[in-house]
Amino acid sequence: MGTAESTKNLRMSSSQSATLSVVAQKPKKPPAFPRFIISTLLNRFQQSTDVGSVASTIMYAFYLNKMLESPEFCTVPVINMKRTELNSHAELKWLLDSCQIDQSSLIFIDEALKESVIEIFNCQKDERVYPWVKKVTVGQECASCTLIAEKFAMSSPEILAGQKFSRLLLAGILLDTGNLSSPHSTTKDKYMATLLLNGAGRFGCNGLYQILRYKLYDVSELRVADILGKDFKKWTRVGKLDNAGSRLMVSHVGMSSIGISVQQILAHGSASTWEIKQFQQLEKLRLLMIVSGYYDQQKNFKREILISTESVELMKNLLFFFNSNASQLPLKVLHQPGLGEEMRAFEIDKVTSRKTIERLLEDFGGGSSKVNVGSRPKPHDDIH
Repeated sequence: MGTAESTKNLRMSSSQSATLSVVAQKPKKPPAFPRFIISTLLNRFQQSTDVGSVASTIMYAFYLNKMLESPEFCTVPVINMKRTELNSHAELKWLLDSCQIDQSSLIFIDEALKESVIEIFNCQKDERVYPWVKKVTVGQECASCTLIAEKFAMSSPEILAGQKFSRLLLAGILLDTGNLSSPHSTTKDKYMATLLLNGAGRFGCNGLYQILRYKLYDVSELRVADILGKDFKKWTRVGKLDNAGSRLMVSHVGMSSIGISVQQILAHGSASTWEIKQFQQLEKLRLLMIVSGYYDQQKNFKREILISTESVELMKNLLFFFNSNASQLPLKVLHQPGLGEEMRAFEIDKVTSRKTIERLLEDFGGGSSKVNVGSRPKPHDDIH
């Protein structure tokens, strides 16, 4: 982020962090040991743990290091995704490279010692993943990067003059607020964006936003599994007793949201149908719902779904359930060659939010309870 001197406080390899954390438990006067800070994103504009989350976490850790100025402690940002998931985020990789941040030096959620987390920033209310953490900042009305930019503006405004620093924060604000055009965009967002204009560089604000948006939706280099995993939610359903009456039946249901049409995902490679089934099996899902949201050439928003079940019987039950809720989810068959009876494609014949589809999935199965056991949400469309 500018000079090496500017970025060294933000950098620490995973091997270093593990070593220093262990030493910290029995210190003999180590030079510094890390205090981990994690951002568990609550993004009011999009369901995402992406640019805004990563940028605000990195910059907030840098801010705390400047405020702390302690030779004994350093605050280390933890990126709230697995390192392998970064490969499916071209927009993040581009931004980090553009800001000269070495990706290999960042620490990801699967590399940090959980017990070392000392603060959670911009999280959902009643966060329970780290119950011992006392300092918790709940998501605010404005974008997360706006909050961090405001802290720097009040304490070290000269930092915001650096193009790499300001670009990182500006990118988060622009994506979180739809280029400042979202109805949820606040006056504070717009004001802070003007202070960070230097970060846009030769692209300008609109150009920077368009580059990030293009990278966000570009899936040409991704595998089918990566596309499905960009915005994936998984639930465990506890149902009725099994035939022997000895234990409850547990099943998994998953929903992937994608920003391309069903036809495009099915044409993504020579074995896309098989790859979808492989993804379903890997996640141990009885039912996988792929929810497509995109704009056609006439700029009309389209909503489609691709359903994959583990059995023909389950497919019949699900379609019967959807038929009984046709007023909420009117389906029109999409004829796609090569689909078996356990995979069906439909166009939704009215504008329908993902939340409506998600709620119907939760209701499917009667009195079974829902536990959200995994969520990797990323933005794909404008209708939620």
